[in-house]
Amino acid sequence: MTARRSLRFPILLAIVMIALLVVLTIGWVLVNVSSALQDERSSGLYWTQLTVGSLFSLLLLVGTVLYLILSIKAINLTRRQSNFIDSVTHELKSPIASMKLYLQTLSRHQVTEAERADFYRFMLEDLERLDRLINQLLTAGRLEAVPADGPLEDIELGSLLRECAEAVCWSYRVPAGTVQLALQPCWVRGRRLDLEIIFRNLIDNAVKYAGAPPRVDVAAGPVGMEEVLVQVADNGRGIPFHLRRRIFRRFERLGVELERDKPGTGLGLYIVRTLLHQLRGRVHVRYPKSGPGTVLEVRLPGRPTFAERVPPDAAEPAGAVAWKG
Repeated sequence: MTARRSLRFPILLAIVMIALLVVLTIGWVLVNVSSALQDERSSGLYWTQLTVGSLFSLLLLVGTVLYLILSIKAINLTRRQSNFIDSVTHELKSPIASMKLYLQTLSRHQVTEAERADFYRFMLEDLERLDRLINQLLTAGRLEAVPADGPLEDIELGSLLRECAEAVCWSYRVPAGTVQLALQPCWVRGRRLDLEIIFRNLIDNAVKYAGAPPRVDVAAGPVGMEEVLVQVADNGRGIPFHLRRRIFRRFERLGVELERDKPGTGLGLYIVRTLLHQLRGRVHVRYPKSGPGTVLEVRLPGRPTFAERVPPDAAEPAGAVAWKG
């Protein structure tokens, strides 16, 4: 409600300004045209004034519209940054407070071996939560400062997706069958760390926002000879159609930050989109044919078989790279 109220006034003010400017411009044009028709001797001066004045009014109108757009963007960015600070504060304080409680209990009270083992497991989970948060912040900062750089390699996508699915299931302490894999043999060329970040984030989001019981379906396979398609589908509440593009913005999380029941910073899908852009890929939100949920579709340059780099022929131009399957 606060964000809507903060946007309502500048939008209303800009609309009023635009309306007044249009009315004044139309009135001014009518007056000048009428005067020019009544006095033919000075019609040339009137038409010159009319042209200059109309251009000036048009510039004012364009400036007002741009001011409205920039104001709305600035307010939205401020709101997202405020949500980001709230979420990071909560993400930092919760595991720290939890670990402090467990350590105080271990140091002041006698506990059984089973309870001690549980405390250590809970503290390890809190540390992993902090580690994921810090890694996301570092990755987002790295992408903002310097684009990812490094040698590209041929990567078998199926094995990478299996590793990401296993890591996410272990992280959320859910059965391995929560993430169902339907994988066809295919290879992509990219940086392994970037691809791991992309698909870890996608599968992590799917498991986090899945329904009860959670179910995530990951399908991957070649599309033709030069593209690979990956779909990550969940059975959660889904994303409203009009918000399908906003989720890829930096700091963007839907809803009110302090009323959410899921942890996060609003950086995961922003990182996914940025890394995919650097790898000449793209990501889109799709919707299941039936039932609730969301499908995130990733397309990357790839091949159905391993692509081996071979030296260019002498007849080929310098710098050409030949490939063979």
